[in-house]
Amino acid sequence: MSTLHPGAAPATTTAATSGAPAPDDPAARSTTSFFATMLTQTLIVLRKDLLLEWRSRSRLVSVVLFGVVTLLLFSFAVGPDVRALREGTAGFLVLALLLSSTLGLAESFRLEQEQDAVEGLLLLPIEPVALFYGKALGNTIFLSLLAPILIPVALVLYSVEPAWSDFLRLFGLWLLTAAGLSAPGTLYSAMTSQLRSQDVLLPLLLFPLVVPVLLGAVKALDLVLTGDAMGQLGSWTIMLLAFNLIYWSLCGIVFPRAIEAS
Repeated sequence: MSTLHPGAAPATTTAATSGAPAPDDPAARSTTSFFATMLTQTLIVLRKDLLLEWRSRSRLVSVVLFGVVTLLLFSFAVGPDVRALREGTAGFLVLALLLSSTLGLAESFRLEQEQDAVEGLLLLPIEPVALFYGKALGNTIFLSLLAPILIPVALVLYSVEPAWSDFLRLFGLWLLTAAGLSAPGTLYSAMTSQLRSQDVLLPLLLFPLVVPVLLGAVKALDLVLTGDAMGQLGSWTIMLLAFNLIYWSLCGIVFPRAIEAS
């Protein structure tokens, strides 16, 4: 007959507290595998778009020239009023980016549409969400490449002399604005890719939706260029980040149905 000593612990308690690793959770493994697959597929789509753009570079050249001409027209319209030019620099930059983005975003699915490759992409073992994020990231990079050209041109044309430390903020805000335009722009480009009137419908659908991004970008850029005496830059930047999160999340959810319906 066995006796239980006062200091002995029950066998079940000892096994539970021995620190033995718990069995792997199948749900956690499947979730990790899904996101890893999504990331790989997104990078594949992004690499494909970047390679095609690098080989032709026609879209980048045309959009850059369009943006420079837009800034020149704003300069001619305002005239020699240096103060008015300086005060409107942020708005002119955002408008140049917005108008240039319509040309770039409209070409997101133009190549696939001309070669009847949209259905082929959907038949591949690639998630539609990965296709969206790959395209949207490519458009974001594409619009961000306008910053090193359009920002210096605007500063010279409008006689603005920001501090060297402000250039990093300018490029960061430009990146947020480009991302805020790219997510809904990619979605609407897919929805209108098979329509003959895409060049007309895309701005009509895109412009009302991105008004919050445009307002936040204009105000944030203006605070960087003219001074932030009341410390409002952080609030406007958070607003841009919030709308980017909303656009990139909702558009990623809607895109699979949109591409199938189109």
